[in-house]
Amino acid sequence: MHVAALHTLSQIQLNQQGNLKHFLTIEGLSKESLTKILDTAQSFLDDNNNLINRPLLEGRTVMNLFFENSTRTRTTFEAAAKRLSANVLNIDIARSSTSKGETLRDTLWNLEAMAADVFVVRHSSSGAAHFIAKDVCPKVAIINAGDGRHAHPTQAMLDMLTIRRETKKPFEQLSVAIIGDIKHSRVARSNVAALQTLGCKDIRVIAPNTLLPVGFNEYGEHVRLFNQMDAGVTDCDVIIALRIQNERIDSLHYVFRMNVSTLQHYHLNLSFTRCMV
Repeated sequence: MHVAALHTLSQIQLNQQGNLKHFLTIEGLSKESLTKILDTAQSFLDDNNNLINRPLLEGRTVMNLFFENSTRTRTTFEAAAKRLSANVLNIDIARSSTSKGETLRDTLWNLEAMAADVFVVRHSSSGAAHFIAKDVCPKVAIINAGDGRHAHPTQAMLDMLTIRRETKKPFEQLSVAIIGDIKHSRVARSNVAALQTLGCKDIRVIAPNTLLPVGFNEYGEHVRLFNQMDAGVTDCDVIIALRIQNERIDSLHYVFRMNVSTLQHYHLNLSFTRCMV
């Protein structure tokens, strides 16, 4: 991404002290910012990997606004907010006034007036979270829970935390393979950005050309393309497996045979693979 665009993203996401006021994308954030997120997340686990509840959001209201269907992500955000003692509201968008013609702006302004402190937003349109943070509700903290094909920063940071805990190696020493539907996956883009920012020098993207985005070379240094899985996973430490994004595919002519038994073979039978995400 262009330097000026990254600077704009940082201006939206960060306050004057350099701390996050929104979490919209991995791009534009520093290694120190991502490491701080990982360290903070790790602090919520005790020595036995049990979750620690803390009243850090007591008295705050978190609203989950999911304009796309979701079960696991929405429930995960709800559980996390409640463990931090927040008041949680799950807004049923399908039955909201938007179905009667109310604009997105009006809906969000009405919710903001109900003393919302955080909006967790999932939307099918790329850039929706940025639009809300910049032009609609800049005083409400916006967390991007996935926008179109663009970004899924919270999922990426969860993957980074899993990698760090399971491999117990610096990111600079890891070889990471991302396998599957790269073209339509917002998680893939965020994972690549997070790995690059954290210093990973060997990122392998494994997919047929039909499942790669236009302008793949723009992913930058330390990212290599493989069309064959055997060659791509050789000597790697981590495998990140992505499903086919059927809901974002316009054509059914995408064929990529990657099943669970194939991935289990690499994970269980080949000793080099330390972690599968």
